[in-house]
Amino acid sequence: MKAVFVVYNQALTDRVKFMFEQLRITGFTQFPLVYGQGTNGGEPRMGSHAWPEMNTSILTIVEDDMVPLILKYVEKLDNINKENGVRAFVWNIEQTY
Repeated sequence: MKAVFVVYNQALTDRVKFMFEQLRITGFTQFPLVYGQGTNGGEPRMGSHAWPEMNTSILTIVEDDMVPLILKYVEKLDNINKENGVRAFVWNIEQTY
């Protein structure tokens, strides 16, 4: 199993939820307000006067064979919405309960 952590500008929330629906991913944890800045020239998202936008993130645990499909959807969403940005990070899950 793999953990997939998707971080995106909160303006993309409906699109990311639609992506999860299309992939039939029903189990996830959403973190609605996430501060940060991307490493590839991304603008800070700090919820402050200077940087008012915010990010959101979703964590899901999926079977290994789902990862390439999720990453394909994320890449497509990012290519369409370069100004907002979306990234996915994947790591192994050793055990669950």
